[in-house]
Amino acid sequence: MNTARTDRPFPLIISVDDHTVEPPDVWQDRLPKKYRDSGPRIVRAPLKEMSFLGGRFRPVMGARGDDGPVGDWWVYEDLHRPLTRLDTAVGYGRDEIKLEVITYEQMRPGSYDVPARLADMDLNHVQSAVCFPTFPRFCGQTFTEAADRELALLCVRAYNDWMVEEWCGARAHGRLVPLTLVPLWDAGLAAAEVRRNAARGVRAVAFSEIPPHLGLPSVHTDAWDPFLAACDETGTVIAMHIGSSSRMPSTSADAPPAVGSTITFANCCFSMVDWLMSGKFERFPDLRIMYAEGQIGWIPYILERADVVWEENRGWGGVADKVHRPPSELFADHVHGCFFDDAFGLRNLDSIGVGNVLYETDYPHSDSTWPASRQVGEAQMGHLDPDVTERIVRGNAIELLGLAPDGLWGGAAR
Repeated sequence: MNTARTDRPFPLIISVDDHTVEPPDVWQDRLPKKYRDSGPRIVRAPLKEMSFLGGRFRPVMGARGDDGPVGDWWVYEDLHRPLTRLDTAVGYGRDEIKLEVITYEQMRPGSYDVPARLADMDLNHVQSAVCFPTFPRFCGQTFTEAADRELALLCVRAYNDWMVEEWCGARAHGRLVPLTLVPLWDAGLAAAEVRRNAARGVRAVAFSEIPPHLGLPSVHTDAWDPFLAACDETGTVIAMHIGSSSRMPSTSADAPPAVGSTITFANCCFSMVDWLMSGKFERFPDLRIMYAEGQIGWIPYILERADVVWEENRGWGGVADKVHRPPSELFADHVHGCFFDDAFGLRNLDSIGVGNVLYETDYPHSDSTWPASRQVGEAQMGHLDPDVTERIVRGNAIELLGLAPDGLWGGAAR
């Protein structure tokens, strides 16, 4: 490795994991009239109680006139989900960020408004960004859990239309890169939605890190094959965010959030081993997956252990007939880890692979490095050759997501 280099400016960042807080009208403007009273809508109401223990979020909405802090709540069927400070924490000091309900007026406009988002990206040396959802949750679990599947499918499609046409539309000038959802309850419908969005330039779809936690089949079954085939054929990357199984890692029901926050990578670790031992990369050779907010420092040992298990135990381990190459080779061809603050992982980059690492800023969450993502990157990547830094900060994302050479999304009207 070279020592720190200062002869080339830090590259403009392409963040593969930011977040959008959906504006109140996303579904009300797009659902058929008969569904507007049952589809997602915003209600301003007081908070009765709220907790976040053992990796589970439990809010209770009060009635009009009740005492308690007032916030904006998403209401959908029987679900009441408040906007919270954790949804949009940038601009607040670390000690000011608490689990509390908020209104749209109390959040930074860049959370939900495109021009304001671009301005905040400029402040953070970010050129382009991929954004995961908030109300639908990280892979659309909200709609997967709904009772009315016809309405849920319309909600998924409405979100995707808003994501492509509005959030990543002309006002974004190619700087916001679409990430869409699929109806997880039906792999055939999911495949159709992948193809519908791929036809308009989308190259990333959200998925669950551990589907069985959602009551869905695992990747070891054939149930997901129609969806995987669609992703393989269209070059659509499967993006899995920590918590996309609706279960954050924890150790006990009364463990404070700090425990889960320390081990957030664990679900990514479990998920990656699932995929490496599933045989899916053998069957779908162009399939690519990425782990958002999972960091990368844990990857070298897991690859080492997976290779040992495959080499020594594949006969009785149930993978000899479907995994024909060492897992580390499959990782190199198919898997991408994403990080925003991982000095240890960067010191072990040779054991991960320069082409398998992507950068992110996590705007507007409490973990975000905004507005200092450039400074964090410079401090942690100063020992790397500038060409390596360029690949990590933007080059790998351009290649993986099919962006234009200038780092912009070509599907938008600029």
